[in-house]
Amino acid sequence: MLGILAMTATSGIANEYGQAPMFDPLVASGALPPLEERLPKNPLVFETVDEIGEYGGTLRRAILGGGDQHNIVRVIGHENLVRWSVDWTEIMPNIAEGWEVSDDATTFTFKLRDGMRWSDGAPFTADDIMFWYEVFSDPRLTPSKHPIYVGPEGPVTVTKIDDTTVEFKFASPNGLFIPNLAYGFGYYPVNYPKHYLTQFHADYNPDGIQALIDAEPAAEDWISLFTLKAGHMHTPAFWQNPDRPTLHPWKLKNAYGASDRLVAERNPYFWKVDADGNQLPYFDAITWDQVEDPETILLKAFNGEIDYMNRHLGRPANRAILTDNAERGKYRFFDTNDLPSNGAILMLNLNNPDPVKAEVVNNKDFRIGLSHAVNRQEIIDLIYLGSGRPMQTSPQPVSPLYNEKMATQFTAFDPDLANEYLDKVLPEKDDDGYRLGPDGERFSLVFMVADVFGAQFPDVMELVSIYAADVGLDFQIRMSDRARLQELASSAQHDAYIWNCAGGQSDAYTSPECYLPFGTAVYWAPDWAKWGVDPATGVEPPQSIKALFDQYDEVKAAPDAESRKAAMEALLELSTEQFLTIGLVQSDPAFGVARNNVRNVPDPLPISGQLWYPSPYVSQMFYEGGKALP
Repeated sequence: MLGILAMTATSGIANEYGQAPMFDPLVASGALPPLEERLPKNPLVFETVDEIGEYGGTLRRAILGGGDQHNIVRVIGHENLVRWSVDWTEIMPNIAEGWEVSDDATTFTFKLRDGMRWSDGAPFTADDIMFWYEVFSDPRLTPSKHPIYVGPEGPVTVTKIDDTTVEFKFASPNGLFIPNLAYGFGYYPVNYPKHYLTQFHADYNPDGIQALIDAEPAAEDWISLFTLKAGHMHTPAFWQNPDRPTLHPWKLKNAYGASDRLVAERNPYFWKVDADGNQLPYFDAITWDQVEDPETILLKAFNGEIDYMNRHLGRPANRAILTDNAERGKYRFFDTNDLPSNGAILMLNLNNPDPVKAEVVNNKDFRIGLSHAVNRQEIIDLIYLGSGRPMQTSPQPVSPLYNEKMATQFTAFDPDLANEYLDKVLPEKDDDGYRLGPDGERFSLVFMVADVFGAQFPDVMELVSIYAADVGLDFQIRMSDRARLQELASSAQHDAYIWNCAGGQSDAYTSPECYLPFGTAVYWAPDWAKWGVDPATGVEPPQSIKALFDQYDEVKAAPDAESRKAAMEALLELSTEQFLTIGLVQSDPAFGVARNNVRNVPDPLPISGQLWYPSPYVSQMFYEGGKALP
């Protein structure tokens, strides 16, 4: 058996634990149990970034409306069975204090922390994970399963060994399961408080369920009610239910979108301590002021109203003006290692419900022609202020998986060559010079654009539409709320989408959604992605796509790092030949700002794909120092 040793509660900490002063009167009055009764027997001793912190204060941020829930997720958002270390070099214990992996990488046994509690004080045990598994296995509640919990032969089987031990078993080797659990979507099994959610489940509450349905205007039946109350952290609905118990360091006091300020206060039952035995987190609260646009967030930073933030701020276009206002806002910069496979990708929906459009965009020559029509360097100069490189969707040059052909093919700006390829697919044009589809009508694609990162994507698409028109392609732009657009894209009810994609570094192993249709963010082929999880759903893909699934199975089954790398390189070669998405810009690392008196901020901050910064590492370690830094 392969395994990892549990971290102990007494390793390097004081004999007594310490708590935030705000809890002292509550414990004294009996309203809250003593700290020793709130912590598990073996709390996680979290590694210090710089120094032991101080209690108190509020960390101030800003948030947009609609689909900006990752603004919350990435600061307080997820606690998984396992996690990455602060420097993103190894996988560490988290909710599980230890685990074992069978020699054939099919069976994973996790030891939970005895005495751990939800934010309302209810015990967290193996029963909570088994309740998730019950929901996961119920086609009424989980018609589409997340692929990291599904192997080639079908979904994982989860078994309760005892109150603090659970076993996850796959029918074939799954060497990527532990890394996947450390990333963003590893939170599913430990995010279903059974004692709270069963009231919304008709099988558990047959007599009282109708009254709960009637009390919830958005619920049509008990299934929609349960979905609203259980939710997933990457949806707005999850953060609109402040009553839901959590394992996070802070718990929401009000619902996202219900007021101008979202507030989260410290969880009295949080199960991590620092090396001196002080219960985390250090900050008493986090607030998000809801604003209309990213420009307002910039102004708040200039005015000293932002304590820590890179989301919406860390674009190259903002660097100069943020530098000019740093003294006024009393903040400093930190770097991020955010290196995606591409920062702006044209994702043509290869599962388009319109058969004419589907026929055209599935023709590789069409995608090649469009790629050559785009002036990437002009986009970089005008929109990204010269920061970045013309590249396709591929691992970055710093990645051990870098593939030069994949990164550079079809990136030359060459309208003549673009026309040559497009003439193979759409040779006829109308009187205005626009190309006609196989049905004789003007061929037009509507690109969905979410305005969540300033004007970046809208401005990029404006230029792309101009380049497209120059070679006879009619591209329309539709801007809307991100949550709504991603809902449409996930259900394949769209023509095309512009977004970014993970997989620029070693996260390509676990976040390959732009190299094959695997994952929940495959906006270029969502129906093939569903088929890949369960062939009874979605749309059966062509043999070339099936070959990608087969090759990824080899990646997951690889017994060691060397063979896994070789299998992944073979997958990237197959994906290169198919040229599935059109990348525009591989950006340079981004940045963030932190107020001068906010301490324990890592620099650089590791980010990649589903590595949901900074919550796996240090948000609970941030603190407000008494003396501002220079």
